[in-house]
Amino acid sequence: MSRSPILPDRPTLDLDPELTPEERLAALTSHYRDIVDVQRELETQLDHIEEQRENLREQVDRLQRENETLKTASLYLATVEDLFDDGEAVIKQHGNNQEVLTEVGQEMYESLGMGDRVAINDSFAIQEVLDDETDARAQAMEVDASPDITYEDIGGLESEMREVQEAVEDPLNHPEKFEAVGVDPPSGVLLHGPPGTGKTMLAKAVANHTDATFIKMAGSELVRKFIGEGSRLVRDLFELAEQREPAIIFIDEIDAVASKRTDSKTSGDAEVQRTMMQLLSEMDGFDERGEVRIMAATNRFDMLDRAILRPGRFDRLIEVPEPDNEARAEILRIHTEEMTLAEEIDYEALARETEGLNGAQLQSLTTEAGMFAIRDDRATVTMDDFRSAREKLIEDANSDTPAYTTYIH
Repeated sequence: MSRSPILPDRPTLDLDPELTPEERLAALTSHYRDIVDVQRELETQLDHIEEQRENLREQVDRLQRENETLKTASLYLATVEDLFDDGEAVIKQHGNNQEVLTEVGQEMYESLGMGDRVAINDSFAIQEVLDDETDARAQAMEVDASPDITYEDIGGLESEMREVQEAVEDPLNHPEKFEAVGVDPPSGVLLHGPPGTGKTMLAKAVANHTDATFIKMAGSELVRKFIGEGSRLVRDLFELAEQREPAIIFIDEIDAVASKRTDSKTSGDAEVQRTMMQLLSEMDGFDERGEVRIMAATNRFDMLDRAILRPGRFDRLIEVPEPDNEARAEILRIHTEEMTLAEEIDYEALARETEGLNGAQLQSLTTEAGMFAIRDDRATVTMDDFRSAREKLIEDANSDTPAYTTYIH
């Protein structure tokens, strides 16, 4: 709290009767100047006080608004689980998953639907129907309406591409083939293998060739702190796919939410298990999802719970291995297609010299080789540029750069 201003001393004038007119005039002039100085100081203090008063008025207004807000009862989020003809509804409150039967007014009842998100008060009475939008948590998803990756952008994975096409592309583009034979397409495809081998690119390529919306989510995004959040996000994921069908759901790092169950009793582990059970439930209802296909990827196949691999969930398991010499040569050809290369470039030799590099690292290698040519003010990339680029990647690995530490040798 600011202190009261200290007022300046009031100037006084005590004229000696014996003063000459000149001395009297000088004394009056000095007194006048003192009065002017005091007046200026008082005006300055007055301006400061006016400013303080305005600030205090704003604080009072803000506190009054906050006070009114505190007097208003808070509302809670819930989801409509079921509706009955007698005007009652079953709602499930978010956070604690408590289910409650509540009465609904006729006008409100007519605007309700199964799965609607609503705001409820302490008495569980529905106060408002929230906008029909995907939950904000679904922003964790990466949605690509038209991926620009094609099969031609992927090298060395011909057999893996063929399996993905049979399991995902053909059911979306030619469902009549499966109907004619009388078999159901695989329910899901799980890609497993080391990092950087092209698992995500495979999923995006098949989405491109089916004109399907590609919806990607990292499994780690499904691991949530509060009860019910992960399960809700799983439902949002599949609901969004239904809205955007034909669609391909791609869950990367699925081992984060589908690892082997343990005897741990911590709340975090329990929430992960609840999220996995919700994922299994959504996958078990897959037949009813029309033009929605599910794919997933993991670098830790050994960590997966066996339940996720049962028939009807991930029916096709596709290993995406490290590229061999032939595959590395093909990958290098793809990533250098638009580069200006010297005639001396020998892809087979480069493939042998880059043993241990995966597809992502080979792409980085071609970029670095181009940078070496640019540094030397050349328009042509040579074998020496590729070798220098490889040495740079090795140096990055030795300096613990995460992208390359594991695989270069």
